[in-house]
Amino acid sequence: MEFLLLPLRPIYVCQTYREIPIGPSLRSMYLPTCSFVLHTDTKIARSTPCFNTCRLFSTISLDSLIRTLFQSKGRSLRLFLISKDVSRRRKKLKRCPPGHDARFDALFDLAAALYERFEKEHKINDLNEAIALGCAAVELRPVENDAYDRSKSLHCLALCLSIRHDEQGAVQDLEAAITLGRTALQLRPPKHPCHSESLYSLAYFLRKRFQRQAAMHDLDEAIELHHAALKLHPSGHPGRPLCLHELALCLSIRHSEQGAVHDLEEAITLGRAELELCPPGHTDRGASLYNLAWYLAKRFREYNEFPSLEEAIGLHHAALELRPPGHPDRSSSLQNLCHCLRDRYAKLEVVTDLEDVITLGHAALDLHPPGHPDRDASLNNLAGDLKMRFEKEADIWDLEEAIRLFRAALELRPPGHPHRLSSLQNLACCLRDRYANIGAVADLEEVVTLGRAELELRPPGHPDRAISLDNLACDLRVKFQNQPDMKDLDETIELYRAALELRPSRHPHQLSLLQTLACCLRDRYANLGGIADLEEVVALGRAVLEFHPPGHPDRDIALDDLARDLRTKFDKQADMQDLQEAIELCRGALELRLPGHPYRFSSLQNLALCLSDRCGNQAIVADIKETTTLGLTLRTFDPSGHTSCGAADLDEAIALEQEALQLLTPGDRHYDICRRHLTAHIQMKIKSQVGPLSSKALPVTHFDVKQVIRNVVFETLKAMPTRLLHTPTGILCNRDTRISHFLSSQQYNQLLSSCATCSPAQKMNLIHTEVSRYFQFVMLSHRWGEGEPSLRDIEGRLIYGMPIKGGFGKLHAFCAATCEKQYLWAWSDTCCIDKDSSAELQEAIGSMFAWYRRSALTIVYLADVPDTDSFLSSEWFRRGWTLQELLAPERLLFYNQTWSLHKNLTSPNHKADVTVLEELERSTGIESRFLTKFSPGMDDARLRLQWASLRCTTRPEDIAYSLFGIFNIHLPILYGESAENALGRLLAEIISQSGDISVLDWVGEASPFHSCLPAQITSYRELPLSPCQRNLEEHPYIPSQQSPSSISLRRLYGLLANSPLPRFINRRLILPCITHRVTGVQLTEADPFAPGYTYKIHASGLRPLEIALPDKLEDAAMEQGALQLVRPWHSKLLGPSVKVETTTEKQLLLTLEKPFNALLLIQLPHNEYKRIASSTLVAAQSSDSGSILQSKVRTLNIL
Repeated sequence: MEFLLLPLRPIYVCQTYREIPIGPSLRSMYLPTCSFVLHTDTKIARSTPCFNTCRLFSTISLDSLIRTLFQSKGRSLRLFLISKDVSRRRKKLKRCPPGHDARFDALFDLAAALYERFEKEHKINDLNEAIALGCAAVELRPVENDAYDRSKSLHCLALCLSIRHDEQGAVQDLEAAITLGRTALQLRPPKHPCHSESLYSLAYFLRKRFQRQAAMHDLDEAIELHHAALKLHPSGHPGRPLCLHELALCLSIRHSEQGAVHDLEEAITLGRAELELCPPGHTDRGASLYNLAWYLAKRFREYNEFPSLEEAIGLHHAALELRPPGHPDRSSSLQNLCHCLRDRYAKLEVVTDLEDVITLGHAALDLHPPGHPDRDASLNNLAGDLKMRFEKEADIWDLEEAIRLFRAALELRPPGHPHRLSSLQNLACCLRDRYANIGAVADLEEVVTLGRAELELRPPGHPDRAISLDNLACDLRVKFQNQPDMKDLDETIELYRAALELRPSRHPHQLSLLQTLACCLRDRYANLGGIADLEEVVALGRAVLEFHPPGHPDRDIALDDLARDLRTKFDKQADMQDLQEAIELCRGALELRLPGHPYRFSSLQNLALCLSDRCGNQAIVADIKETTTLGLTLRTFDPSGHTSCGAADLDEAIALEQEALQLLTPGDRHYDICRRHLTAHIQMKIKSQVGPLSSKALPVTHFDVKQVIRNVVFETLKAMPTRLLHTPTGILCNRDTRISHFLSSQQYNQLLSSCATCSPAQKMNLIHTEVSRYFQFVMLSHRWGEGEPSLRDIEGRLIYGMPIKGGFGKLHAFCAATCEKQYLWAWSDTCCIDKDSSAELQEAIGSMFAWYRRSALTIVYLADVPDTDSFLSSEWFRRGWTLQELLAPERLLFYNQTWSLHKNLTSPNHKADVTVLEELERSTGIESRFLTKFSPGMDDARLRLQWASLRCTTRPEDIAYSLFGIFNIHLPILYGESAENALGRLLAEIISQSGDISVLDWVGEASPFHSCLPAQITSYRELPLSPCQRNLEEHPYIPSQQSPSSISLRRLYGLLANSPLPRFINRRLILPCITHRVTGVQLTEADPFAPGYTYKIHASGLRPLEIALPDKLEDAAMEQGALQLVRPWHSKLLGPSVKVETTTEKQLLLTLEKPFNALLLIQLPHNEYKRIASSTLVAAQSSDSGSILQSKVRTLNIL
């Protein structure tokens, strides 16, 4: 029997993937240790192959005792026997004093026994004594003998010194091990039976020194020695796998240091060879699978070879199966498999990979209970994965858990810990996200506190101090924006200045610091008005402009910003040089923002304002000169001087604002600003040409009254149709003709006479009243028939002299009825619009509702209603355009087929007649309150769409255009577009402006414009209850009697209250909602007479329900996690904004407990969704209050 000193297979030590740039020295390598292993002729199994070594000491006599030692399962018994063996060998050494022939064997035997006890109890004194005994044994063999005692002693002593280096880190131990290893190798020349063992050991010592001192010559020599050792271990040699492993490891390390591709490729080849030598069932197969997976993953990360990553994942899975719970290397397999799955998720964004990572992360954390040295890394990694899932799915619970785990990791990393900085940064990042979602000020305060702690860990001179300064400044700025405190803003500015000093010229982050510092200084100037801040802003703006030379894609932004700051400086100091430079910069920005540029309107406005300022400044100078010369106290304008010097600027400013106005849409805040500026410029021009009246002027003259009347007439006609029929003469008149009619009328002369005796205030009231009365007009509402007269038919002709046939007779009768009601002006859509002019047609359709609302009376002609019949069956009530013609007018009269009033009612307004209103309600389904006092806008959007769903138009796209006025929406009229597109644009605008999610409640065919919108307006008709709705009514929800968690409810309230409004962006619906993942889908038995398919649906947090679909679900939709049932959300569903107290909590629960109309969505690539249209409304309801509190609030991107 022999005792052999053998190098064992190394053990992996885990490190966190997030915080240390991990090379092969930490991630893929085993850290070899050496052990005295009892090896007998019976070949006791051990975990790794080893080199054949020489006999260390003689056969001993206690065969049965040794066998008992290795077969016993009791640790205490083994330790007892080892200690007994140490005692026995000490006695033997005492019997062999110096000079004794057996002293060498006695020293060596005791050293072996002490080392074996060290392996079991890890008492360093045993190892120290073993080394001392080994040194004494070496001295007894000054030269090599036939038994190789000296080389053997040197080799074993070197291994012990290497192990003590691992335990205590003493460099001299490693140096001594290398020296002894070299000496042993010299004593074991080629063909020596232990030559390969010395090659391997010396290479191992050199690799360890490289990892400590980073001397490449050590690593190169180690690789050469491993190559030599491998040659001595051909295929079939028991030591070949270990040689392959060590050589591959060294090559991988060298690749990390030098980047030579051939080193990594050779490491992979060696790893594959090692794996072939460890077939299934081999004790080292798990380690070989793990090593090869590491090298392949490294190849993916270095060279983006995706097949390598796929193979690495497969190998890690196989290794994990061989490392069941309780295996010492299971943790490393879990974490490295996580790393590979993260890589694949980052490349493909497959959610299942992320879910697997989190599951494995929980398993890894379970292996690192409190007190484990790697628990902080596991906490950190799992928290990072949960934050990643939050970024993907916006589930606030993931973020909450990530924050909790990051806090726990931070507690395990006290000041001085090498990874404390990363924990501070990770926790701060999560708290920023939670603040952005919930708005809790405490989170923002903590972020600032963490930022200060981070800055302390990066003192002056630290290479990353600028990053920490920037982060803390950014957080303080956010805090200032939400809780204005000038101390925070002052500190923010100082931090940005300090960060800027640490960024050398042309540093990649210098530009962003310049821009952000300028923004902060603008804020302080706006609050305090310090001119020094403004001057610094201008200086920073010039520096920013240097970063954007001609040709740079963002030069227009730099020009625009600097121009704004110079104009602000001009407003403060009135230095014309600043204004002149601002104008030149604005012109430069405008040249770069060609027509079609999204921000051209901004440059137009900025340049217009600068030109207006220059004009105003010139006017002031001219006024001062004029006042000095003439001694006037009232400012007047000199046509030859003052007006000409600024007229060109003012004209250009007006032209620029007009162009900007055309680029904007009514309702946009920029549109309102631009309109106000344009009005101000026009008024400025008028004043410059006319001049204001003196307060001491004489009473209003006859000429003055006429001018005022003309102005009032002009303003009145602007709000009226372009053309109207003059009912007394039957002539079609434009605005100028109507003005002429008025000026030649008796009403005008009477108005002049009345004004002569009135006070100025009475004059204006009288003028407005009489002008409005004169120009009152009547609108015709009817259904088009054959032979309707057009503009070309009646323009320039007297309609009363034309033959009465077809539509001409209707026009005659309409004008006559209007005249009978003592109105001078009438409008008909057949002949008062130039339909050949797209611009006029666009204006008419956009103004139609307003014209009907402003009309003195609207006459409805029902050509298909006889004298005595009810009008309920009239086609007029089923036409699209007539809906707004019914709702808009305040006064309305119905005429039947013979132009008699409906049922001969003498009421001046049929909307005020109770009998007519009841008929209208029955005919249209519209409540009387809407018929009599209808307000255009977005309120009750779903109800208004339902009214329109019962109507149709000749041109399909008109069904959408006819609703523009009802919703007070201004969109382009694009005749020729599809009806689906027109309706889609309308519905998208309704949602974007109002956020009204009831627009999403429809059934039928989805629109090609967007999956969440219907193809036809008929989809909004009132529908019968679906089976699911009937089931909810028959089995109502019973609220839980258990009081819900106030904290959870408050968190949910915050998420819902702070969710964004639904809106469309580039034909994508950004929809906040509560999501419920579909967990089960089952097709019910098909009804041969049913037109579609019915599915039973189970979704998380919802009661089971049924959905009727027109088409069968595809296989992809049936996969787990592919479908979502969502509850669209609008913050107004919470009611008035109040603090979340007991009453409001109950209201929130009551709201969420009610049934709702759900949307069925299918997930697409890139985290986008698409709605699946249903045949009935999808009525859903929460399963219980607990599921409500666990609701996932997300904002989805739906195509």
